Amino acid sequence: MATTSEKKKPFHLRGNYAPVTEEVTAFDLEVQGQLPVELSGRYLRNGANPKSGWSPHWFAGDGMIHGLQLADGQAKWYRNRWVQTRALNEPDAQMIDPDGSFDRTIGVNNTHIVGHAGKVLALVESSFPCELTQDLETVGVHDYNGKLTSAMTAHPKLCPTTGELHFFGYGFVDPLLTYNRVSPSGELVQSESIAVTGPTMMHDFSITENYVIFMDLPVIFDFELAMKGGMPYRWEDDYPSRVGVMPRSTATKSDGSADVQWFDVDPCYVFHPMNSFESNGSIVMDTARYPELWRQNTEFENDASLHRWTFDLAKGTVAETPLDDRSIEFPRVAEHLVGLENRFGYAISSFDEANSLVKYDVATTECTAHDFGETKIPGEAVFVPREGGAEDDGWLLSFVYDKPTDSSSFVVLDAADMSAAPVAMVQLPQRVPFGFHGSWFAD
Repeated sequence: MATTSEKKKPFHLRGNYAPVTEEVTAFDLEVQGQLPVELSGRYLRNGANPKSGWSPHWFAGDGMIHGLQLADGQAKWYRNRWVQTRALNEPDAQMIDPDGSFDRTIGVNNTHIVGHAGKVLALVESSFPCELTQDLETVGVHDYNGKLTSAMTAHPKLCPTTGELHFFGYGFVDPLLTYNRVSPSGELVQSESIAVTGPTMMHDFSITENYVIFMDLPVIFDFELAMKGGMPYRWEDDYPSRVGVMPRSTATKSDGSADVQWFDVDPCYVFHPMNSFESNGSIVMDTARYPELWRQNTEFENDASLHRWTFDLAKGTVAETPLDDRSIEFPRVAEHLVGLENRFGYAISSFDEANSLVKYDVATTECTAHDFGETKIPGEAVFVPREGGAEDDGWLLSFVYDKPTDSSSFVVLDAADMSAAPVAMVQLPQRVPFGFHGSWFAD
């Protein structure tokens, strides 16, 4: 039972949100069930883990990667490592200089970890990426040979048809939004300024085969909040809610900004889209949509639910359709279908209430769930396809926390049969705090 002093801590510093204090390495972990031999690679997940034991907000803690290597039906190793950023090792270093300029080499890099062009990158949306080795040791800041001048979103999109990496950076001074494109070989080949209404917090975006999609929504930077420390963003009723569609073959307008078609939508906020795709002259975009966020404080008092926008490019109109009313977050699709038409998507149904991972059939709006019971809480699920199989033929990988034992396990589910018992489970040598996003790195 939590002590009185523990209950007084903010949510992100207690229970399984609380940081762990040690870097651990363990080999040849025990497997319950049978790990599929097709799973040969590493599952890596990023999250906030303040080394000092304190941070002003869940989003502000030092980045820590938890990883598991799988091969030959075995769990070869588990390890967790802090991302050795300047923010971690130089506590007095300031991202914002007194003259208002940014030092993007400073950041906690705690939100996501992705691979592209042979590099493993730990990401946070305020700063440059941080490159890691395959064994989670820090190489250092990666700025695309000095070409990157904006921050990099924690949610870049890898185009499955071209191999290009698309991303953006946002800020609270001009340029407020910058789109970037990286070649399959890892060269930054395009940067475009995007005109937005103001200093919006743009956590994620989306792509389709021919378009890039930005969300200009009413959670905005507040200088007074920034001076107080903590999360410097809040809800603003007078800020418009709109979504912008930019051709991937965009031409720059005379004012120097990219050519974007904007659609007004009902007030809302979105951290994470599930996916977007083109259909009969329209763009379909499924998201985890909040009706509003951070009006009174930066706690998560409202829930997101699955919602669809359909943008008619010729008419300039948008249809808005709720697809489900349950609480979800961290929606994902198969990586080889990012920007292409998908039938299935996956999400957490709640952080600590429903204790389930859900699978959506967005063609029928049918939803099935894997319920972990009252005491086990899953994190974000990453889908790994079986080679040559149907769209949902594969596995969902997730870290799962067990309340009674205060411990964590790595769980593999059969994505085609959500009601089935886990295919395999690996008990981990230490607790894995609730975190953010991860990826599968196939050998």
